[in-house]
Amino acid sequence: MTSETLPAADTAPAAHPVSTDAGLSAGHELARAVGIRRLVTATEELVTEGGTPAERRILRASAVAVLANPWCGTGTSEDLQPETERIAPVLAKLIADRLLDALGGADAVEAFGKAAVVGLRGEIEHAGALVHTPFFGNLVREFLEGTSIICFSDDRAEAGTSIRVPLWHKTAAATRSHYQTLDVHLADAPHPDELAVIAVASTGPRPHARIGDRTTDRAVTSEVLKGTSK
Repeated sequence: MTSETLPAADTAPAAHPVSTDAGLSAGHELARAVGIRRLVTATEELVTEGGTPAERRILRASAVAVLANPWCGTGTSEDLQPETERIAPVLAKLIADRLLDALGGADAVEAFGKAAVVGLRGEIEHAGALVHTPFFGNLVREFLEGTSIICFSDDRAEAGTSIRVPLWHKTAAATRSHYQTLDVHLADAPHPDELAVIAVASTGPRPHARIGDRTTDRAVTSEVLKGTSK
């Protein structure tokens, strides 16, 4: 696991949207500009499952950005769009870059997911504003070369929580072999006035996947219950 704790910014964040062109880098100056305090990347390698060797080497990784909640203290009628447009593209770039570095590039990634956890002074909608719009989701999907909608989880919690993040296939969401979850522990985050934004990815399916798929399913309706005891 790698953790990057960033010193506080010397100046206030810019008041305009951040471009996602070639000028968007993963440098600490960019991270500080949107209020990021910490970036954490964790990788696990699946070697055995159920006492037997995994079918193939599977790597799974999570990347987390911990940042100040820009809406903390605002009311429930606050317009979230301006800050979403300014912050979410930066988060997408920083987080996706770390997943790609950890897993060996977009070609290696087969499944992905996302999550956000808001501190106790924030709203669940603050978490959603940074992960459930095109300014985050579309960019993560582009960087990881996926086409599926990204499955997700979100929560409001105190620092030190863990969240279980679902994943599915990045181009074929109905492929059951790639339905899996990754537990992400948030050490010292989020503080009450912070958010933790998370993306996860895997280089393969669940170990020993063998429950079929929609392409091989026979038609199943409530008729299968006929003859069962009440």
